[in-house]
Amino acid sequence: MKKIMKFIGKLLLVAVIVLIVSIYSNLKDRHRGYSADLKIVSAEEMPLMAGFSAVTITPDVPDRWTDADGDAAYRPRKGDTFTDGNGNGRFDPVWIAGFGQARAANGIHDDLWARTMVISNGKTNLAIVALDAIGFMNNHVIEIRKKLQKDLKLDYIVITSTHTHEGPDLLGLWGKSPLHSGVNKKYLEYVNERIIKSVVFALQNIRPARLEVSEDPEGAAHLVRDTREPQVFDSGLRIIRAVDTETGLTLGTLIAWGNHPETLWGKNLLITSDFPHYLREYVEKGIYRGDSLIIKGTGGICLYVNGAVGGLMTTHPDLAVKDPFTGEEFKTPSFEKADAQGKQLALLALRAMENPDTRIEKAGISIIAKTVYLPVDNKLFRLGAALGILNREFAGWMKMRSEVSVFKIGPIQFATLPGEVYPEIINGGVEAPPERDFLVDPVEVPPVRDMMKEKHKFILGLANDEVGYIIPRSQWDTRKPFAYGKEKAQYGEINSLGPETAPMLHSALKNIVEAIQ
Repeated sequence: MKKIMKFIGKLLLVAVIVLIVSIYSNLKDRHRGYSADLKIVSAEEMPLMAGFSAVTITPDVPDRWTDADGDAAYRPRKGDTFTDGNGNGRFDPVWIAGFGQARAANGIHDDLWARTMVISNGKTNLAIVALDAIGFMNNHVIEIRKKLQKDLKLDYIVITSTHTHEGPDLLGLWGKSPLHSGVNKKYLEYVNERIIKSVVFALQNIRPARLEVSEDPEGAAHLVRDTREPQVFDSGLRIIRAVDTETGLTLGTLIAWGNHPETLWGKNLLITSDFPHYLREYVEKGIYRGDSLIIKGTGGICLYVNGAVGGLMTTHPDLAVKDPFTGEEFKTPSFEKADAQGKQLALLALRAMENPDTRIEKAGISIIAKTVYLPVDNKLFRLGAALGILNREFAGWMKMRSEVSVFKIGPIQFATLPGEVYPEIINGGVEAPPERDFLVDPVEVPPVRDMMKEKHKFILGLANDEVGYIIPRSQWDTRKPFAYGKEKAQYGEINSLGPETAPMLHSALKNIVEAIQ
């Protein structure tokens, strides 16, 4: 009996050691000493150049499956079956990020992309990559920066996710169960390689350019709903069109708007970029009704970048979307609804571009980036990272390395945040309801756009990271009694690092906005 007990004890000891080693490996900082800190401040006006590229990151979906009970989750024990498309004798799932676990892709509706815009004035070079993904972690951004050739002379790269809820899981939270990561490491490596190609191609395509900036502050407001109190939006469309100054042709466009690309909602099983697919197609190629051209497209390559989507900005199934030409109304989530939404957005953008607010051919380019270390108070995130489910390493004890940045191209100013920021932090309207968890006045003041002094103010959310919801500290609400007379807590905190995230990011951003003026 003693021998058996000793043997069991040794097994337990080995198991504990293996667990400790595994946790250490999962949390280990593989980029120790790395800093994104950068300061380039220049008002010297020099001729602008721009380059664009679009590289697919569409996954292979070899197998198809039958959803026996219609719950959009692959559960063989509930009678779900699959067709072995590649003949390897097993089910090869592509887990779709967003909504629930076990949502296995059942085909491809449209391609996913890494689309890049490079802006240069011959002295400073900046790249913005718009990735069709729910999010892209900072550790992978660092890996890409390290792999990019030094002779490319790229001063700063921003990789921002469109936040589509219809693409492969790159974060780890949407595998077959809560205890299984949804990340396919080979696919992640493929995405990394394609991002690098996209940046290289955009640099190769660089041409003398004029930037035309247009805005539509209100036209798209009816296409988004705020599903959390207080009701604050960031629904304005902001557009940059780059025109070749020698040929007059459009090189590309960048369109910024704040909304979750989840119009298709949780029962969709086809890989798609959601409404950004239609928006980009219509902006590039124009909008047709049958064979008749309704409005001409710009040509070139269109990037969609997301803004302030926390709070939570969405085209909810209760929100009807109308086709702007047929008048047909769509409420139930469908590709027809996403198409109608894309048409409306493209129509607004194309009309705004007909009369730009600003045209610039020469500009100084300034960039300030700052590394921040955010405490991880979320116990589920801690556990997920320790077990290797959350695809993220830590930098220090229960801290994540992330970053914010501000850059200016003449009268155009960008602020980047590493997650889903609440619009009230951007535009104002942070509240302090009596039932809040922390009895503090609004912390994240002034709002970010009030800090920014240039004429055109772009916000890039989910930029160079995805840390979840960036919630004003005075609106943090997890304990009874709940704010705004709610019977249960509003959605948000479960997918946030913690209540200090917003104050820390706001403070860091405030400092660099002041330094770049």
